[in-house]
Amino acid sequence: MSDPTPVFDDLREESEQLDLLVTELTEERWALATPAPRWTIAHQIAHLHWTDQAALLAVTDPDGFQESVKQALTAPDAYVDEGAEEGARLRPAELLSRWREGRAALDGALRAAPSGARFAWFGPPMSGAAMATGRLMETWAHGQDVADALGVVRPPTDRLRHVVRIGVRARDFAFGVHGLPVPGEEFRVEVTAPSGEVWTYGEPDARQRVTGPALDFCLLVTQRAHRADLTLHAEGSDADRWLDIAQAFAGPPGTGRPPKGTPE
Repeated sequence: MSDPTPVFDDLREESEQLDLLVTELTEERWALATPAPRWTIAHQIAHLHWTDQAALLAVTDPDGFQESVKQALTAPDAYVDEGAEEGARLRPAELLSRWREGRAALDGALRAAPSGARFAWFGPPMSGAAMATGRLMETWAHGQDVADALGVVRPPTDRLRHVVRIGVRARDFAFGVHGLPVPGEEFRVEVTAPSGEVWTYGEPDARQRVTGPALDFCLLVTQRAHRADLTLHAEGSDADRWLDIAQAFAGPPGTGRPPKGTPE
């Protein structure tokens, strides 16, 4: 069994990078609108805190987590938004403090969990490493929303490998959630990491292929950029269709972002 420590470390570093973006913001800038409809920077951080708390509950209190799932099922379309809205009403200093405490508690719980343990989630049960990978993907994606609201460019890191992996593994889910037949053949994915390393998935001789920068692939599968604004290349009709519908997150298809320059 592989050592999950690297993904735990990467999640912590990804969270710290986002923390640096928001820690000195004035209250007015916490209220800046982000690309997510009706969500401010405060909503983005509140959502990450809410989900960290859900993950902590799943790891440390399985019965309590099951109760939260029951609550979610009573209002599946509003449950997440309500959690973000509640947190966004806090003063920024209090929200920031709670987010820091929550993610530290989750980090400790994941590292202390027994090797091979699996935890209930809103989808299938997952290992501690898988849960940390999902938290990293969300932290990076919502951090992109914050960066866009602030008009800053974050330097990409090789922590993106975790987001790429989720995006690749979610291929069949993306087809299924759009009501499309899942391709029967494996795709080849070759993306170039920020470090220059090439990350590959699938057989080298696969006919359906996707190539390009890892950053662009991550922006696509988290729906933080439109395909037209990215330098990803597809070979094969199924691979080409995938780039139009790809998503790394659970739930119904997102609307994504329009191409740059599209009138609002």
